[in-house]
Amino acid sequence: MKNIQYKISNIIAGICALLILASLTGCSKFLDVNQNPNNPESADPNLLLPTAQVSLGVAVGNSFQIYGNVLSQYWTQNSSASQYKSIEQYAFTNANFNYPWVFLYRDALINLQIIIDNATDHQTQYAAIAYLLKAYGLQLATDAFGDVPNKEALKGEGNPTYDPQEVVYDSIFQYIEKGKSLIDTNSEEVPGSDDLLFGGDMSEWMAFANTLELKAYLRLSEVDEAKSKAGVQALYAENAKFLDKDAAIQYSSTGGNQNPLYINMVGLGKTQNLVASATIVTAFKRNNDPRLNVLFDKISGQDTIAYIKQGDYQNAKQKGSAPSALVGGNAMDEASALAPVRLISESESYFLQAEAVARGWSSGSIAAGDLFKKGIEASFTADGIESEANAYIASAADAAFPAKSSDQIKAIIVQKYYAMCGSQGFEAWTEWRRTGYPDFFTKSVAAGNLGFPARFLYPNSEVTSNLNYPGTVSMFEPVWWNK
Repeated sequence: MKNIQYKISNIIAGICALLILASLTGCSKFLDVNQNPNNPESADPNLLLPTAQVSLGVAVGNSFQIYGNVLSQYWTQNSSASQYKSIEQYAFTNANFNYPWVFLYRDALINLQIIIDNATDHQTQYAAIAYLLKAYGLQLATDAFGDVPNKEALKGEGNPTYDPQEVVYDSIFQYIEKGKSLIDTNSEEVPGSDDLLFGGDMSEWMAFANTLELKAYLRLSEVDEAKSKAGVQALYAENAKFLDKDAAIQYSSTGGNQNPLYINMVGLGKTQNLVASATIVTAFKRNNDPRLNVLFDKISGQDTIAYIKQGDYQNAKQKGSAPSALVGGNAMDEASALAPVRLISESESYFLQAEAVARGWSSGSIAAGDLFKKGIEASFTADGIESEANAYIASAADAAFPAKSSDQIKAIIVQKYYAMCGSQGFEAWTEWRRTGYPDFFTKSVAAGNLGFPARFLYPNSEVTSNLNYPGTVSMFEPVWWNK
């Protein structure tokens, strides 16, 4: 995992190789890095921070987005194309995951570690942010792959060992707490526009830290309930404030600064591979959910959203509706370039809080039902249909908040699933692995009798170059917290 810094054109070149693009134009002054980061004098955090943030956006918004949305049964392979048949067949290969691994480790986590290692007294707030994004990136990696390299990997040296997932989670909590301890909301020495998420607003970073920590503790709810509960309770004992806005990377229409999924589709000749899955469309229709018509585009000449049964591309009689530009999923709509990549969404924050209250682990003053409603409202607002939220909450079967705690948790996760459609596919799949909700997933037709995938495969780059590679782990083997 050699540590190399890139200009924006070189970062995009990595994407180009993934997407079979010859070249892209466009640059960002924040990512115009042409220095040796192993030299502390040249490791400027105002250059490294946006590089790391963009790299996290590429990982979340490209490979994790595609696999997550297909495995969450929001999207499926179009009948008139072929790019993602292997995902529907559950025929993953190690090579499929080379690029997300590179963007997570070499282009994000190692650069964040350089910020931490070289931060001066005047750069403490950069270090605080770096610790928090390091925790975020490691959680992303371990939730996807299971056991992953941690401390040794971030030294930039070859052959790092793999840490057990439980140990990685302990490190995640340590990094979050370290980041929180460094935050000074009154400091004048903060990042500015080089912080692509919050523009140096350290109050927002504290809310991000608390929300990330809440998510990480709830992830352990089925494998270590006592630890999960104690961690959540400790957060509320601190009177923690959580995100009330998206933590998202924003994009533009200029080449090289576009949404990563859209860049992917451009690289594939704007072929519309991804279309609406019957699973999500049926669920939306059952609830008369207006989000259906803003998250997917109607096919010309049709009044309804066309869908394909999950993995049934070979037998489908028609094309499916494309995901809309709102989630960056329509290859022929240039507005897809502008879709943000959400690291944590506002609606997700409310649903996390709702679950904490429903489990009885929160001492907060807001009831679970009210937080549940706020999560739905935030989703409708993000989708541009805020005025339709109240009618949906009043009439949709899945929007009714049950009286029984266990039923409340199911309702919360199902609504979180609806809210994440198209924009947070990996997170939705991860929550399904943790809780089993929603419980209406169907087997992919193309996968035959195979079970549901439970993890990503280690990348081929680790198989061939890391002497400490732990060996092949089946994609059907659950990760540690998946009980």
